[in-house]
Amino acid sequence: MDLFEYAQKKSRESEAPLARRMRPEKLEDIVGQEHILGKDKLLYRVIKADKLSSVIFYGPPGTGKTSIASVIASTTSSVFKEINATTSGKKDMEEIIKEAKETAAFYDKKTILFIDEIHRFNKAQQDYLLPFVEDGTVILIGATTENPYFEVNSALISRSSVFQLKPLTRDDVLKLIDKAVYDKEKGMGAFNARITDDAAAFLADYSEGDARHALNAIELAVLSTERNEEGVIVISLDVVQECLEKRNVRYDKGGDNHYDVISAFIKSMRGSDPDAAVYYLARMLYGGEDIKFIARRIMICASEDVGNADPNALVVATSACLAVERVGLPEARIILAHAAIYVATAPKSNAVINAIDRAQEAVKNIGSAAVPPHLRDAHYKGAAELGAGGYKYAHDYPKNYVDQQYLPDPVQNERFYEPGDNGYEKEIKKYLKWIHEE
Repeated sequence: MDLFEYAQKKSRESEAPLARRMRPEKLEDIVGQEHILGKDKLLYRVIKADKLSSVIFYGPPGTGKTSIASVIASTTSSVFKEINATTSGKKDMEEIIKEAKETAAFYDKKTILFIDEIHRFNKAQQDYLLPFVEDGTVILIGATTENPYFEVNSALISRSSVFQLKPLTRDDVLKLIDKAVYDKEKGMGAFNARITDDAAAFLADYSEGDARHALNAIELAVLSTERNEEGVIVISLDVVQECLEKRNVRYDKGGDNHYDVISAFIKSMRGSDPDAAVYYLARMLYGGEDIKFIARRIMICASEDVGNADPNALVVATSACLAVERVGLPEARIILAHAAIYVATAPKSNAVINAIDRAQEAVKNIGSAAVPPHLRDAHYKGAAELGAGGYKYAHDYPKNYVDQQYLPDPVQNERFYEPGDNGYEKEIKKYLKWIHEE
């Protein structure tokens, strides 16, 4: 790197966004993630010893994945290469692999390849890396906000150690806010700004463990706020609130949060907790989830978890599904809440799903057993000669019921549906007992 390139690099660094300037240069500067970066932890030791093998960092945005990679870049004796999967492709990797082989051959140095957003690479792109990770041509550091066990090839996973990063604690974010405001080298300290305690506390809570969100708000607040009579930029609660248009609710419609939140929503309805159900519903609506998808999940829960304990639950859920399609947002939120609360507060029974599961298992095990002769269609010519006939019409008998065999011979004594004791199923159980009484 010549003097001109060095000057350009320094200029870019000084003009970079605050979140980038605040990236740590050594392990001790990293805030949070003590569960993997404590001094007694494996990751801390291997980074310190410069003995890193391939790793994948997985966690929500703003938790330090790129910061850890930045520390590795500044402390390792290996060559460090960085690409982003959203803007790079196979050609970029081919160039890096070629350089890595030359570096190893001529200088006996390893190459560390950091791929941000690695889940954005398709299967073929990820497969390309496999032999070079396997033979040590490159040491891979992958960073992803998505569950790597779903989004990263299993072969790459098996060749890497996966470290999960957690959202920063409130105290962690407060430390970063303080440094961002007052640090004159990397932060905004040169602007002679100060932040009030209530503004810092609000921002720490509001950021929900996302350091980048907090730092971006600080930078905007400092750059957009007039100085007072003493020449100080005061970042008050009002200023912070003005800089934050919308709470940073973590919800990715195509990723982990999509599955985690919908799972919590369903389990809350199943668990008869209407408060939790409407909370997770609000999370999904705030995150822009498809209202038809939500309505479909309520319908499934109405049959799977309520069933005949309250047959009306499916009617309400199905009506809600139709209504949200016709009405749309914002009013659809009320309809979805109506249905979710109904299902959550309805008596519960999984007897219906148990019945169909048992019946399908019986079909799987015995195949297509013959329908009893008296249940076969007897209206076509020659049916009687083929053994059809003898059916007893239930309405000709007391209680509109007659005891006859309905199931095929191999399963004639099976009981697939066993109603429970909740809600309307108590009535079903009493009815079945009544009609079978002599």
